[in-house]
Amino acid sequence: MLSGKINLSRASLKQNRRKIISFIVFFILLFPLWMWVIWLCIPKRKLVVAIIDKTVVTKKGQEHISLNWVLNQQKFSKDNSELYQGDKDYYGFFPLQNRKFRIKGLERFSETQLNQLSRDADMAYVTDAYGVYTNEWYDVNDQKERSGIVYGGMSSQDLYFLEKMKEHHKLIITEFNCLGSPTNNMIRYQFEADFGIKWTGWIGRFFDSLDTTVNLELPKWLIRNYKHQHGNRWPFSKSGIAFVRNDDKVEVLENETHLNKDIPYIISTSEAQLHYQIPEIIKYSFWFDIINVDTKMNRVLSSFIIDANPAGNLIMKNNGIPSSFPAITMHMNDDYRFCYFSTDFCDNPIFFQTSYLKGIQYFVWLLYNSREKQERESFFWQVYRPLVTKILEDYYDILH
Repeated sequence: MLSGKINLSRASLKQNRRKIISFIVFFILLFPLWMWVIWLCIPKRKLVVAIIDKTVVTKKGQEHISLNWVLNQQKFSKDNSELYQGDKDYYGFFPLQNRKFRIKGLERFSETQLNQLSRDADMAYVTDAYGVYTNEWYDVNDQKERSGIVYGGMSSQDLYFLEKMKEHHKLIITEFNCLGSPTNNMIRYQFEADFGIKWTGWIGRFFDSLDTTVNLELPKWLIRNYKHQHGNRWPFSKSGIAFVRNDDKVEVLENETHLNKDIPYIISTSEAQLHYQIPEIIKYSFWFDIINVDTKMNRVLSSFIIDANPAGNLIMKNNGIPSSFPAITMHMNDDYRFCYFSTDFCDNPIFFQTSYLKGIQYFVWLLYNSREKQERESFFWQVYRPLVTKILEDYYDILH
């Protein structure tokens, strides 16, 4: 009799355990649904953002996808009803079918219209002014080679609009590549004078392999120019950083040969860590530009660090390339609000659908492997999302 009761108790315990496990599994499977429902319940908030993106080769809008992710996650809307759409709500290059396109940039606006836009818009964000080029758009020749431009570069209308936004004490955010080619020198010089930054003429990028037989993504013009300038040699096989100057001068620092750490790192101040919730140090593996900052006008919240050995330091010194230079520059006073990000901050390989899930940032460890040097998802989750979210939230509070 006792044995039967024990067996019955064990069976009941197993049944309860199965119920608990089933409930946990059911809850986990439905958890994204709860996150979406919570997101749906958050009210929309009007924040009129003039997005300028001249480097849109697909309707995904990769060059401004990170901004749209933040706008969508935080429920910032272009009016009180509609959220921003990445394939529609920007000024710049619009791809169509069969290699056709439309250009709907600020170049079509009169001075009167630009004045009105500067009054109507709450903020401006220039995500990319590099543009679209013949090889990549028409799929002719080799896309690893340079070609003629279809559309791109900061225009006089873009600059005028930003100057008017500054006059109206509005928020302005700009990124690499606003200053480099194909923006002409006169517009660049005026932008630099207006906002207290100056491009050195150098840009750079980390490559996980400099071996031309392994990394087929290495730009052919980069290799050709280096060989032309260095005795027809390309003696690299490891990872490293390539630097390119606006006159096509190329220098390469290779891991171990010239570098103690092969990848650039971004180091942030205590202010950036505390207020914007970004880490003290994080790797960065994509394009960046090297600028100088007028510290009377701006403060530097984060800086790039290139950890070179004596051989690498000599190359950098001989070419005027600093081992530390600004990554995040800000002017956040009452007269105007301005940010310059010295990288492709807004271009990250993310799933836009995750922006519909409130609290998704607490599960980012499922979304990337930070041990992979070339991955950029961690930069979005640890730097871009908290930084831009806080900038927009702070600014919205000021407006209201």
